[in-house]
Amino acid sequence: MPSLDLQLAHHASALTFAALTPQAIERAKVFLLDTLGVGIAGGSTPEIQPLLKAVRGWGEGAEVAVWGTALKLPRGQAVLVNAYQIHCQEYDCLHEGAVLHAMATLLPVLLAEAQVRGGVTGRALLTALAAGVDIACTIGLASNLGLRFFRPATSGGFGAVAGLANLRGFDADTTLAAFGHQLAQVSGTMQAHTEGSVVLPLQIGLNARAALQSCDLAQAGFPSLQSPLTGKFGYLTMFETDWDLERAMLGLGQQSKIAELSHKPYPSGRATHGGVEGVTVLREQAKFSMQDVAEILVLGPPLINHLVNRPPVQNPTPNYARLCMPFVLAKVLQHGVLDAMHFRGDALSDAQTYALACKVVMQVDDNPNPNALGPQVVRVRLTDGTVLEHHIDAMLASPTRPLSPEACAIKFDRCWQLASQPMHPSVRLKELVATLEQRPDLEDLLSQMAPKY
Repeated sequence: MPSLDLQLAHHASALTFAALTPQAIERAKVFLLDTLGVGIAGGSTPEIQPLLKAVRGWGEGAEVAVWGTALKLPRGQAVLVNAYQIHCQEYDCLHEGAVLHAMATLLPVLLAEAQVRGGVTGRALLTALAAGVDIACTIGLASNLGLRFFRPATSGGFGAVAGLANLRGFDADTTLAAFGHQLAQVSGTMQAHTEGSVVLPLQIGLNARAALQSCDLAQAGFPSLQSPLTGKFGYLTMFETDWDLERAMLGLGQQSKIAELSHKPYPSGRATHGGVEGVTVLREQAKFSMQDVAEILVLGPPLINHLVNRPPVQNPTPNYARLCMPFVLAKVLQHGVLDAMHFRGDALSDAQTYALACKVVMQVDDNPNPNALGPQVVRVRLTDGTVLEHHIDAMLASPTRPLSPEACAIKFDRCWQLASQPMHPSVRLKELVATLEQRPDLEDLLSQMAPKY
């Protein structure tokens, strides 16, 4: 029997559009549009300028567009920047069970290939998206432990390899070789998460660029590895340490993992979303003001505590704030909503935000699953002694509680407004994505990612 590594490579290379269910095709288009939107919005964050300054010095060329700009860079640099833009605001979709943002590494690689090569059909793109998400999430789901490394970058990079291998028509052996080259480059430290640093989304970009290089090496016939995932020093052994890939592969090919993705309804770490929902629902029910709040308690699994239980500080970095439950809930108390602009400029040093954040505490429950985001309980104690409580079994915008089309449209339109330069109306892009399987090439779609002027 072929090794598990080769079986995964075969799935990635052999997947066809005909094998995709109508649900998988529909969800692929939904999350494609969502990812394009958050990628456009990410281009207006302040940190993008030093990143562009750096990558411009890594080689000359004008192959692939940086989303939302007229700038074109060599494909590796453009892929890195576009992947960074997708994840830099913590607003991109994810697979909750695998704890990874598979589209962030994957989509920039596929669209760069389409722009350079030309003639890529909508069906080919949808198939490659499904293949890439399948592989990234299956590898992520194989872990029996919580996050030791930053899985959206590490496992996500293998997903990007799988998607590009499918798009290029690799056979299983060539795909396996590309996995081997990805292992040689894979990186992603959780230290960036701990410190709230933009190195976190940078790691998404670095692994996306590595996926491009991995496929180039494999296609050129450069010798590679036989067991890059399961070998003695393979990815799962070294990065996850306790894993069961065979279990994770059960059912692979029967249901696409892309149909299991969750939206991010709020521009903050997914682990904060239960708290946001709980505070929002309770305030709507009880009509309390922020002055009425004495304390907010969020009770949830160990992963929630690990990812977003960090103390409020008076002038946090944007990424620290997005991954800080107290800061996020303070902004919700102040504004009733959570917006990307709450993590920029003077909003980060607002004294009232800090005072409210100091009222938020977190506690860990006895959930044994190290990768679980729920269930969660949010308790709000008011100054008059009233205690309000909201239970969340499944997160809002997860597959069992999907965002409505109207909510998806509101999120996308807000992202479009946040572009660094004025964009064309998004109607045409939405039409193109909605009918993507009918498109003979992606030229029109790619043109919609450029600014108006």
